[in-house]
Amino acid sequence: MGETVRKFGAGITKLGFKKGDVFCIFSPNCIEFAVAFHAITSVGGIVTTCNPIYQASELNHQLCHSKAIYLLTTETFTDKAVEAVKGTKVKQTFIIGKPKKGLKSYESLLQNDGSAFPDDVKISSSDVAVLPYSSGTTGLPKGVMLTHGNIISNLAQIDHPNLVSLSPKDTLLGLLPFFHVYGMVIILNAALRKGAKVVIMHRFEPGNFLKILQEHKVTLAHVVPPIVLFLAKHPVVDKFDLSSLKEIFSGAAPLGEEVTNLCVKRLKLDRARQGWGMTELSPVGLISPMDGTVFGSAGGLVKNTEAKLVDVDTKKVITEPDKEGELWIRGPQVMKGYLDNEEATKNTIDADGFLHTGDIATVDKAGNFFIVDRLKELIKYKGYQVPPAELEALLLSHAKVADVAVIGVPDEKAGELPKAYIVKKDPSLTEEEVKEFTAQNVAPYKKIRLVEFTDKIPKSASGKILRRVLRAKEKASAAAADSKAS
Repeated sequence: MGETVRKFGAGITKLGFKKGDVFCIFSPNCIEFAVAFHAITSVGGIVTTCNPIYQASELNHQLCHSKAIYLLTTETFTDKAVEAVKGTKVKQTFIIGKPKKGLKSYESLLQNDGSAFPDDVKISSSDVAVLPYSSGTTGLPKGVMLTHGNIISNLAQIDHPNLVSLSPKDTLLGLLPFFHVYGMVIILNAALRKGAKVVIMHRFEPGNFLKILQEHKVTLAHVVPPIVLFLAKHPVVDKFDLSSLKEIFSGAAPLGEEVTNLCVKRLKLDRARQGWGMTELSPVGLISPMDGTVFGSAGGLVKNTEAKLVDVDTKKVITEPDKEGELWIRGPQVMKGYLDNEEATKNTIDADGFLHTGDIATVDKAGNFFIVDRLKELIKYKGYQVPPAELEALLLSHAKVADVAVIGVPDEKAGELPKAYIVKKDPSLTEEEVKEFTAQNVAPYKKIRLVEFTDKIPKSASGKILRRVLRAKEKASAAAADSKAS
């Protein structure tokens, strides 16, 4: 791979690509992605990655904002890419596969002996290496400037025998998208750094997913909570030999204790662990240790990282264990800032260098952190704060529930009412069963007041529930009802 990276780096250098220039990768997971990523960063360039399911307008926005001058994509997305580059600074689009007229192939960048590679380029730890864009669940996505120092620091922070134990004997599943910071750093960099084998998947398909785990004897699978739920509850899992799988690691969203226990028991795993992070943290802030994992916890702080919990209303630092507050993080993995958005940067990173995560958490006496919910996603019921993730974890423990999302629905008297969108596992499940189940297990103000059954829960590529989609649906329904009434 090193030789191919060198040739790619030499190829783009011959085109005039230089330190500080931006190269966009718009592709699903593939070997070429890994080569391009490491070649671009090794010559001092900046990689900006795009979700391959983006529409042309979304890709165009990122190309314009990042000022990318080259684009790499696949045959499948050629037409979308051609449309998206209009009005941008992109000089040339390269295609993995057979290019259409006027475009060049990925292979054309490798047709050299590597001698043009800029070995004398000076790269500082403060230089931006990657420019992923935040999820954009509210407003337009923001470019997150992650430096070489950020990425290297985070790789070093998790490189501890009680946190990550990888060797050339391990086989990892490369399912999580490389365009997302989780797959980018934890799989594309951490795994390769240790010489582990990575088996690439373009997208999740239940049968193929299980077949790959079995045939390639995958030892560690980094997945998101919906896949843990699938492994824990879907009957088809029993048809495959997954005995080589020793560990699953889940991130991107809170994972409930019930589902974790079910998965470990069913697959006879050595362990199932959880971590927590965000794009702005390169991405890892918390990680469960190899030993002493507390189910439901996102783990403890990675090395060389500070944290504090701050009361949402009073802004006072919380010193007692098990009290909820917004999680603030400081460490070498904290982003440089948002590209061309000084105001957003100042609102996120304070004068003391703490990044305000927007996540509500608690920490116990042993230093185990529990992510309760997103600050902006808390439901306000008659002045009480109701965390959707808590209700979702509870409902997922119900035998008749396959998947669930909880949001707050505007209500004139209560402010907001907790509503559950549920995918049934058992067709006999009723609305009353759901309400009664939650009423028996949570405080009165947390009870589910409304229920709607659905075929699918909307989620992002990283597995996060897209509550804004559900809120938009509720808003549209309310508007339609008002219109009909008038």
